[in-house]
Amino acid sequence: MPHITVDYSAQLDGVFDRQAFVGELHPMVLEGSGSTGVCKTFFRRATEVYVGQGGGGRVAFLHVDIGLLPGRPDEAKARLSEDVLALLGKHLPADDGCEVVASAEVRDLAGSYRLNHSPR
Repeated sequence: MPHITVDYSAQLDGVFDRQAFVGELHPMVLEGSGSTGVCKTFFRRATEVYVGQGGGGRVAFLHVDIGLLPGRPDEAKARLSEDVLALLGKHLPADDGCEVVASAEVRDLAGSYRLNHSPR
């Protein structure tokens, strides 16, 4: 915990530096959530994304989902979501001709969440 998933449009491949983003994201999430855990992040590239009325592939989409153990107030989760959006803005080019719709959600992990870390 925290468990992070980043879904992004394929057209962001050459312009979204995922390694640099996650390098700043992990400390931000740990500080913003008060977690002492280890962040784990999955990046999932979407080959087909439609925003609005089709968009014709001109609009890119990026969503960051952060799962935390329950107990944080909604205000803290909303603040962390805003911080993540600001960080995304820093890591996405402003003038590459592609419109980007970005969103972030900080949510509670289900009570069934378990983690097994076994070095091999």
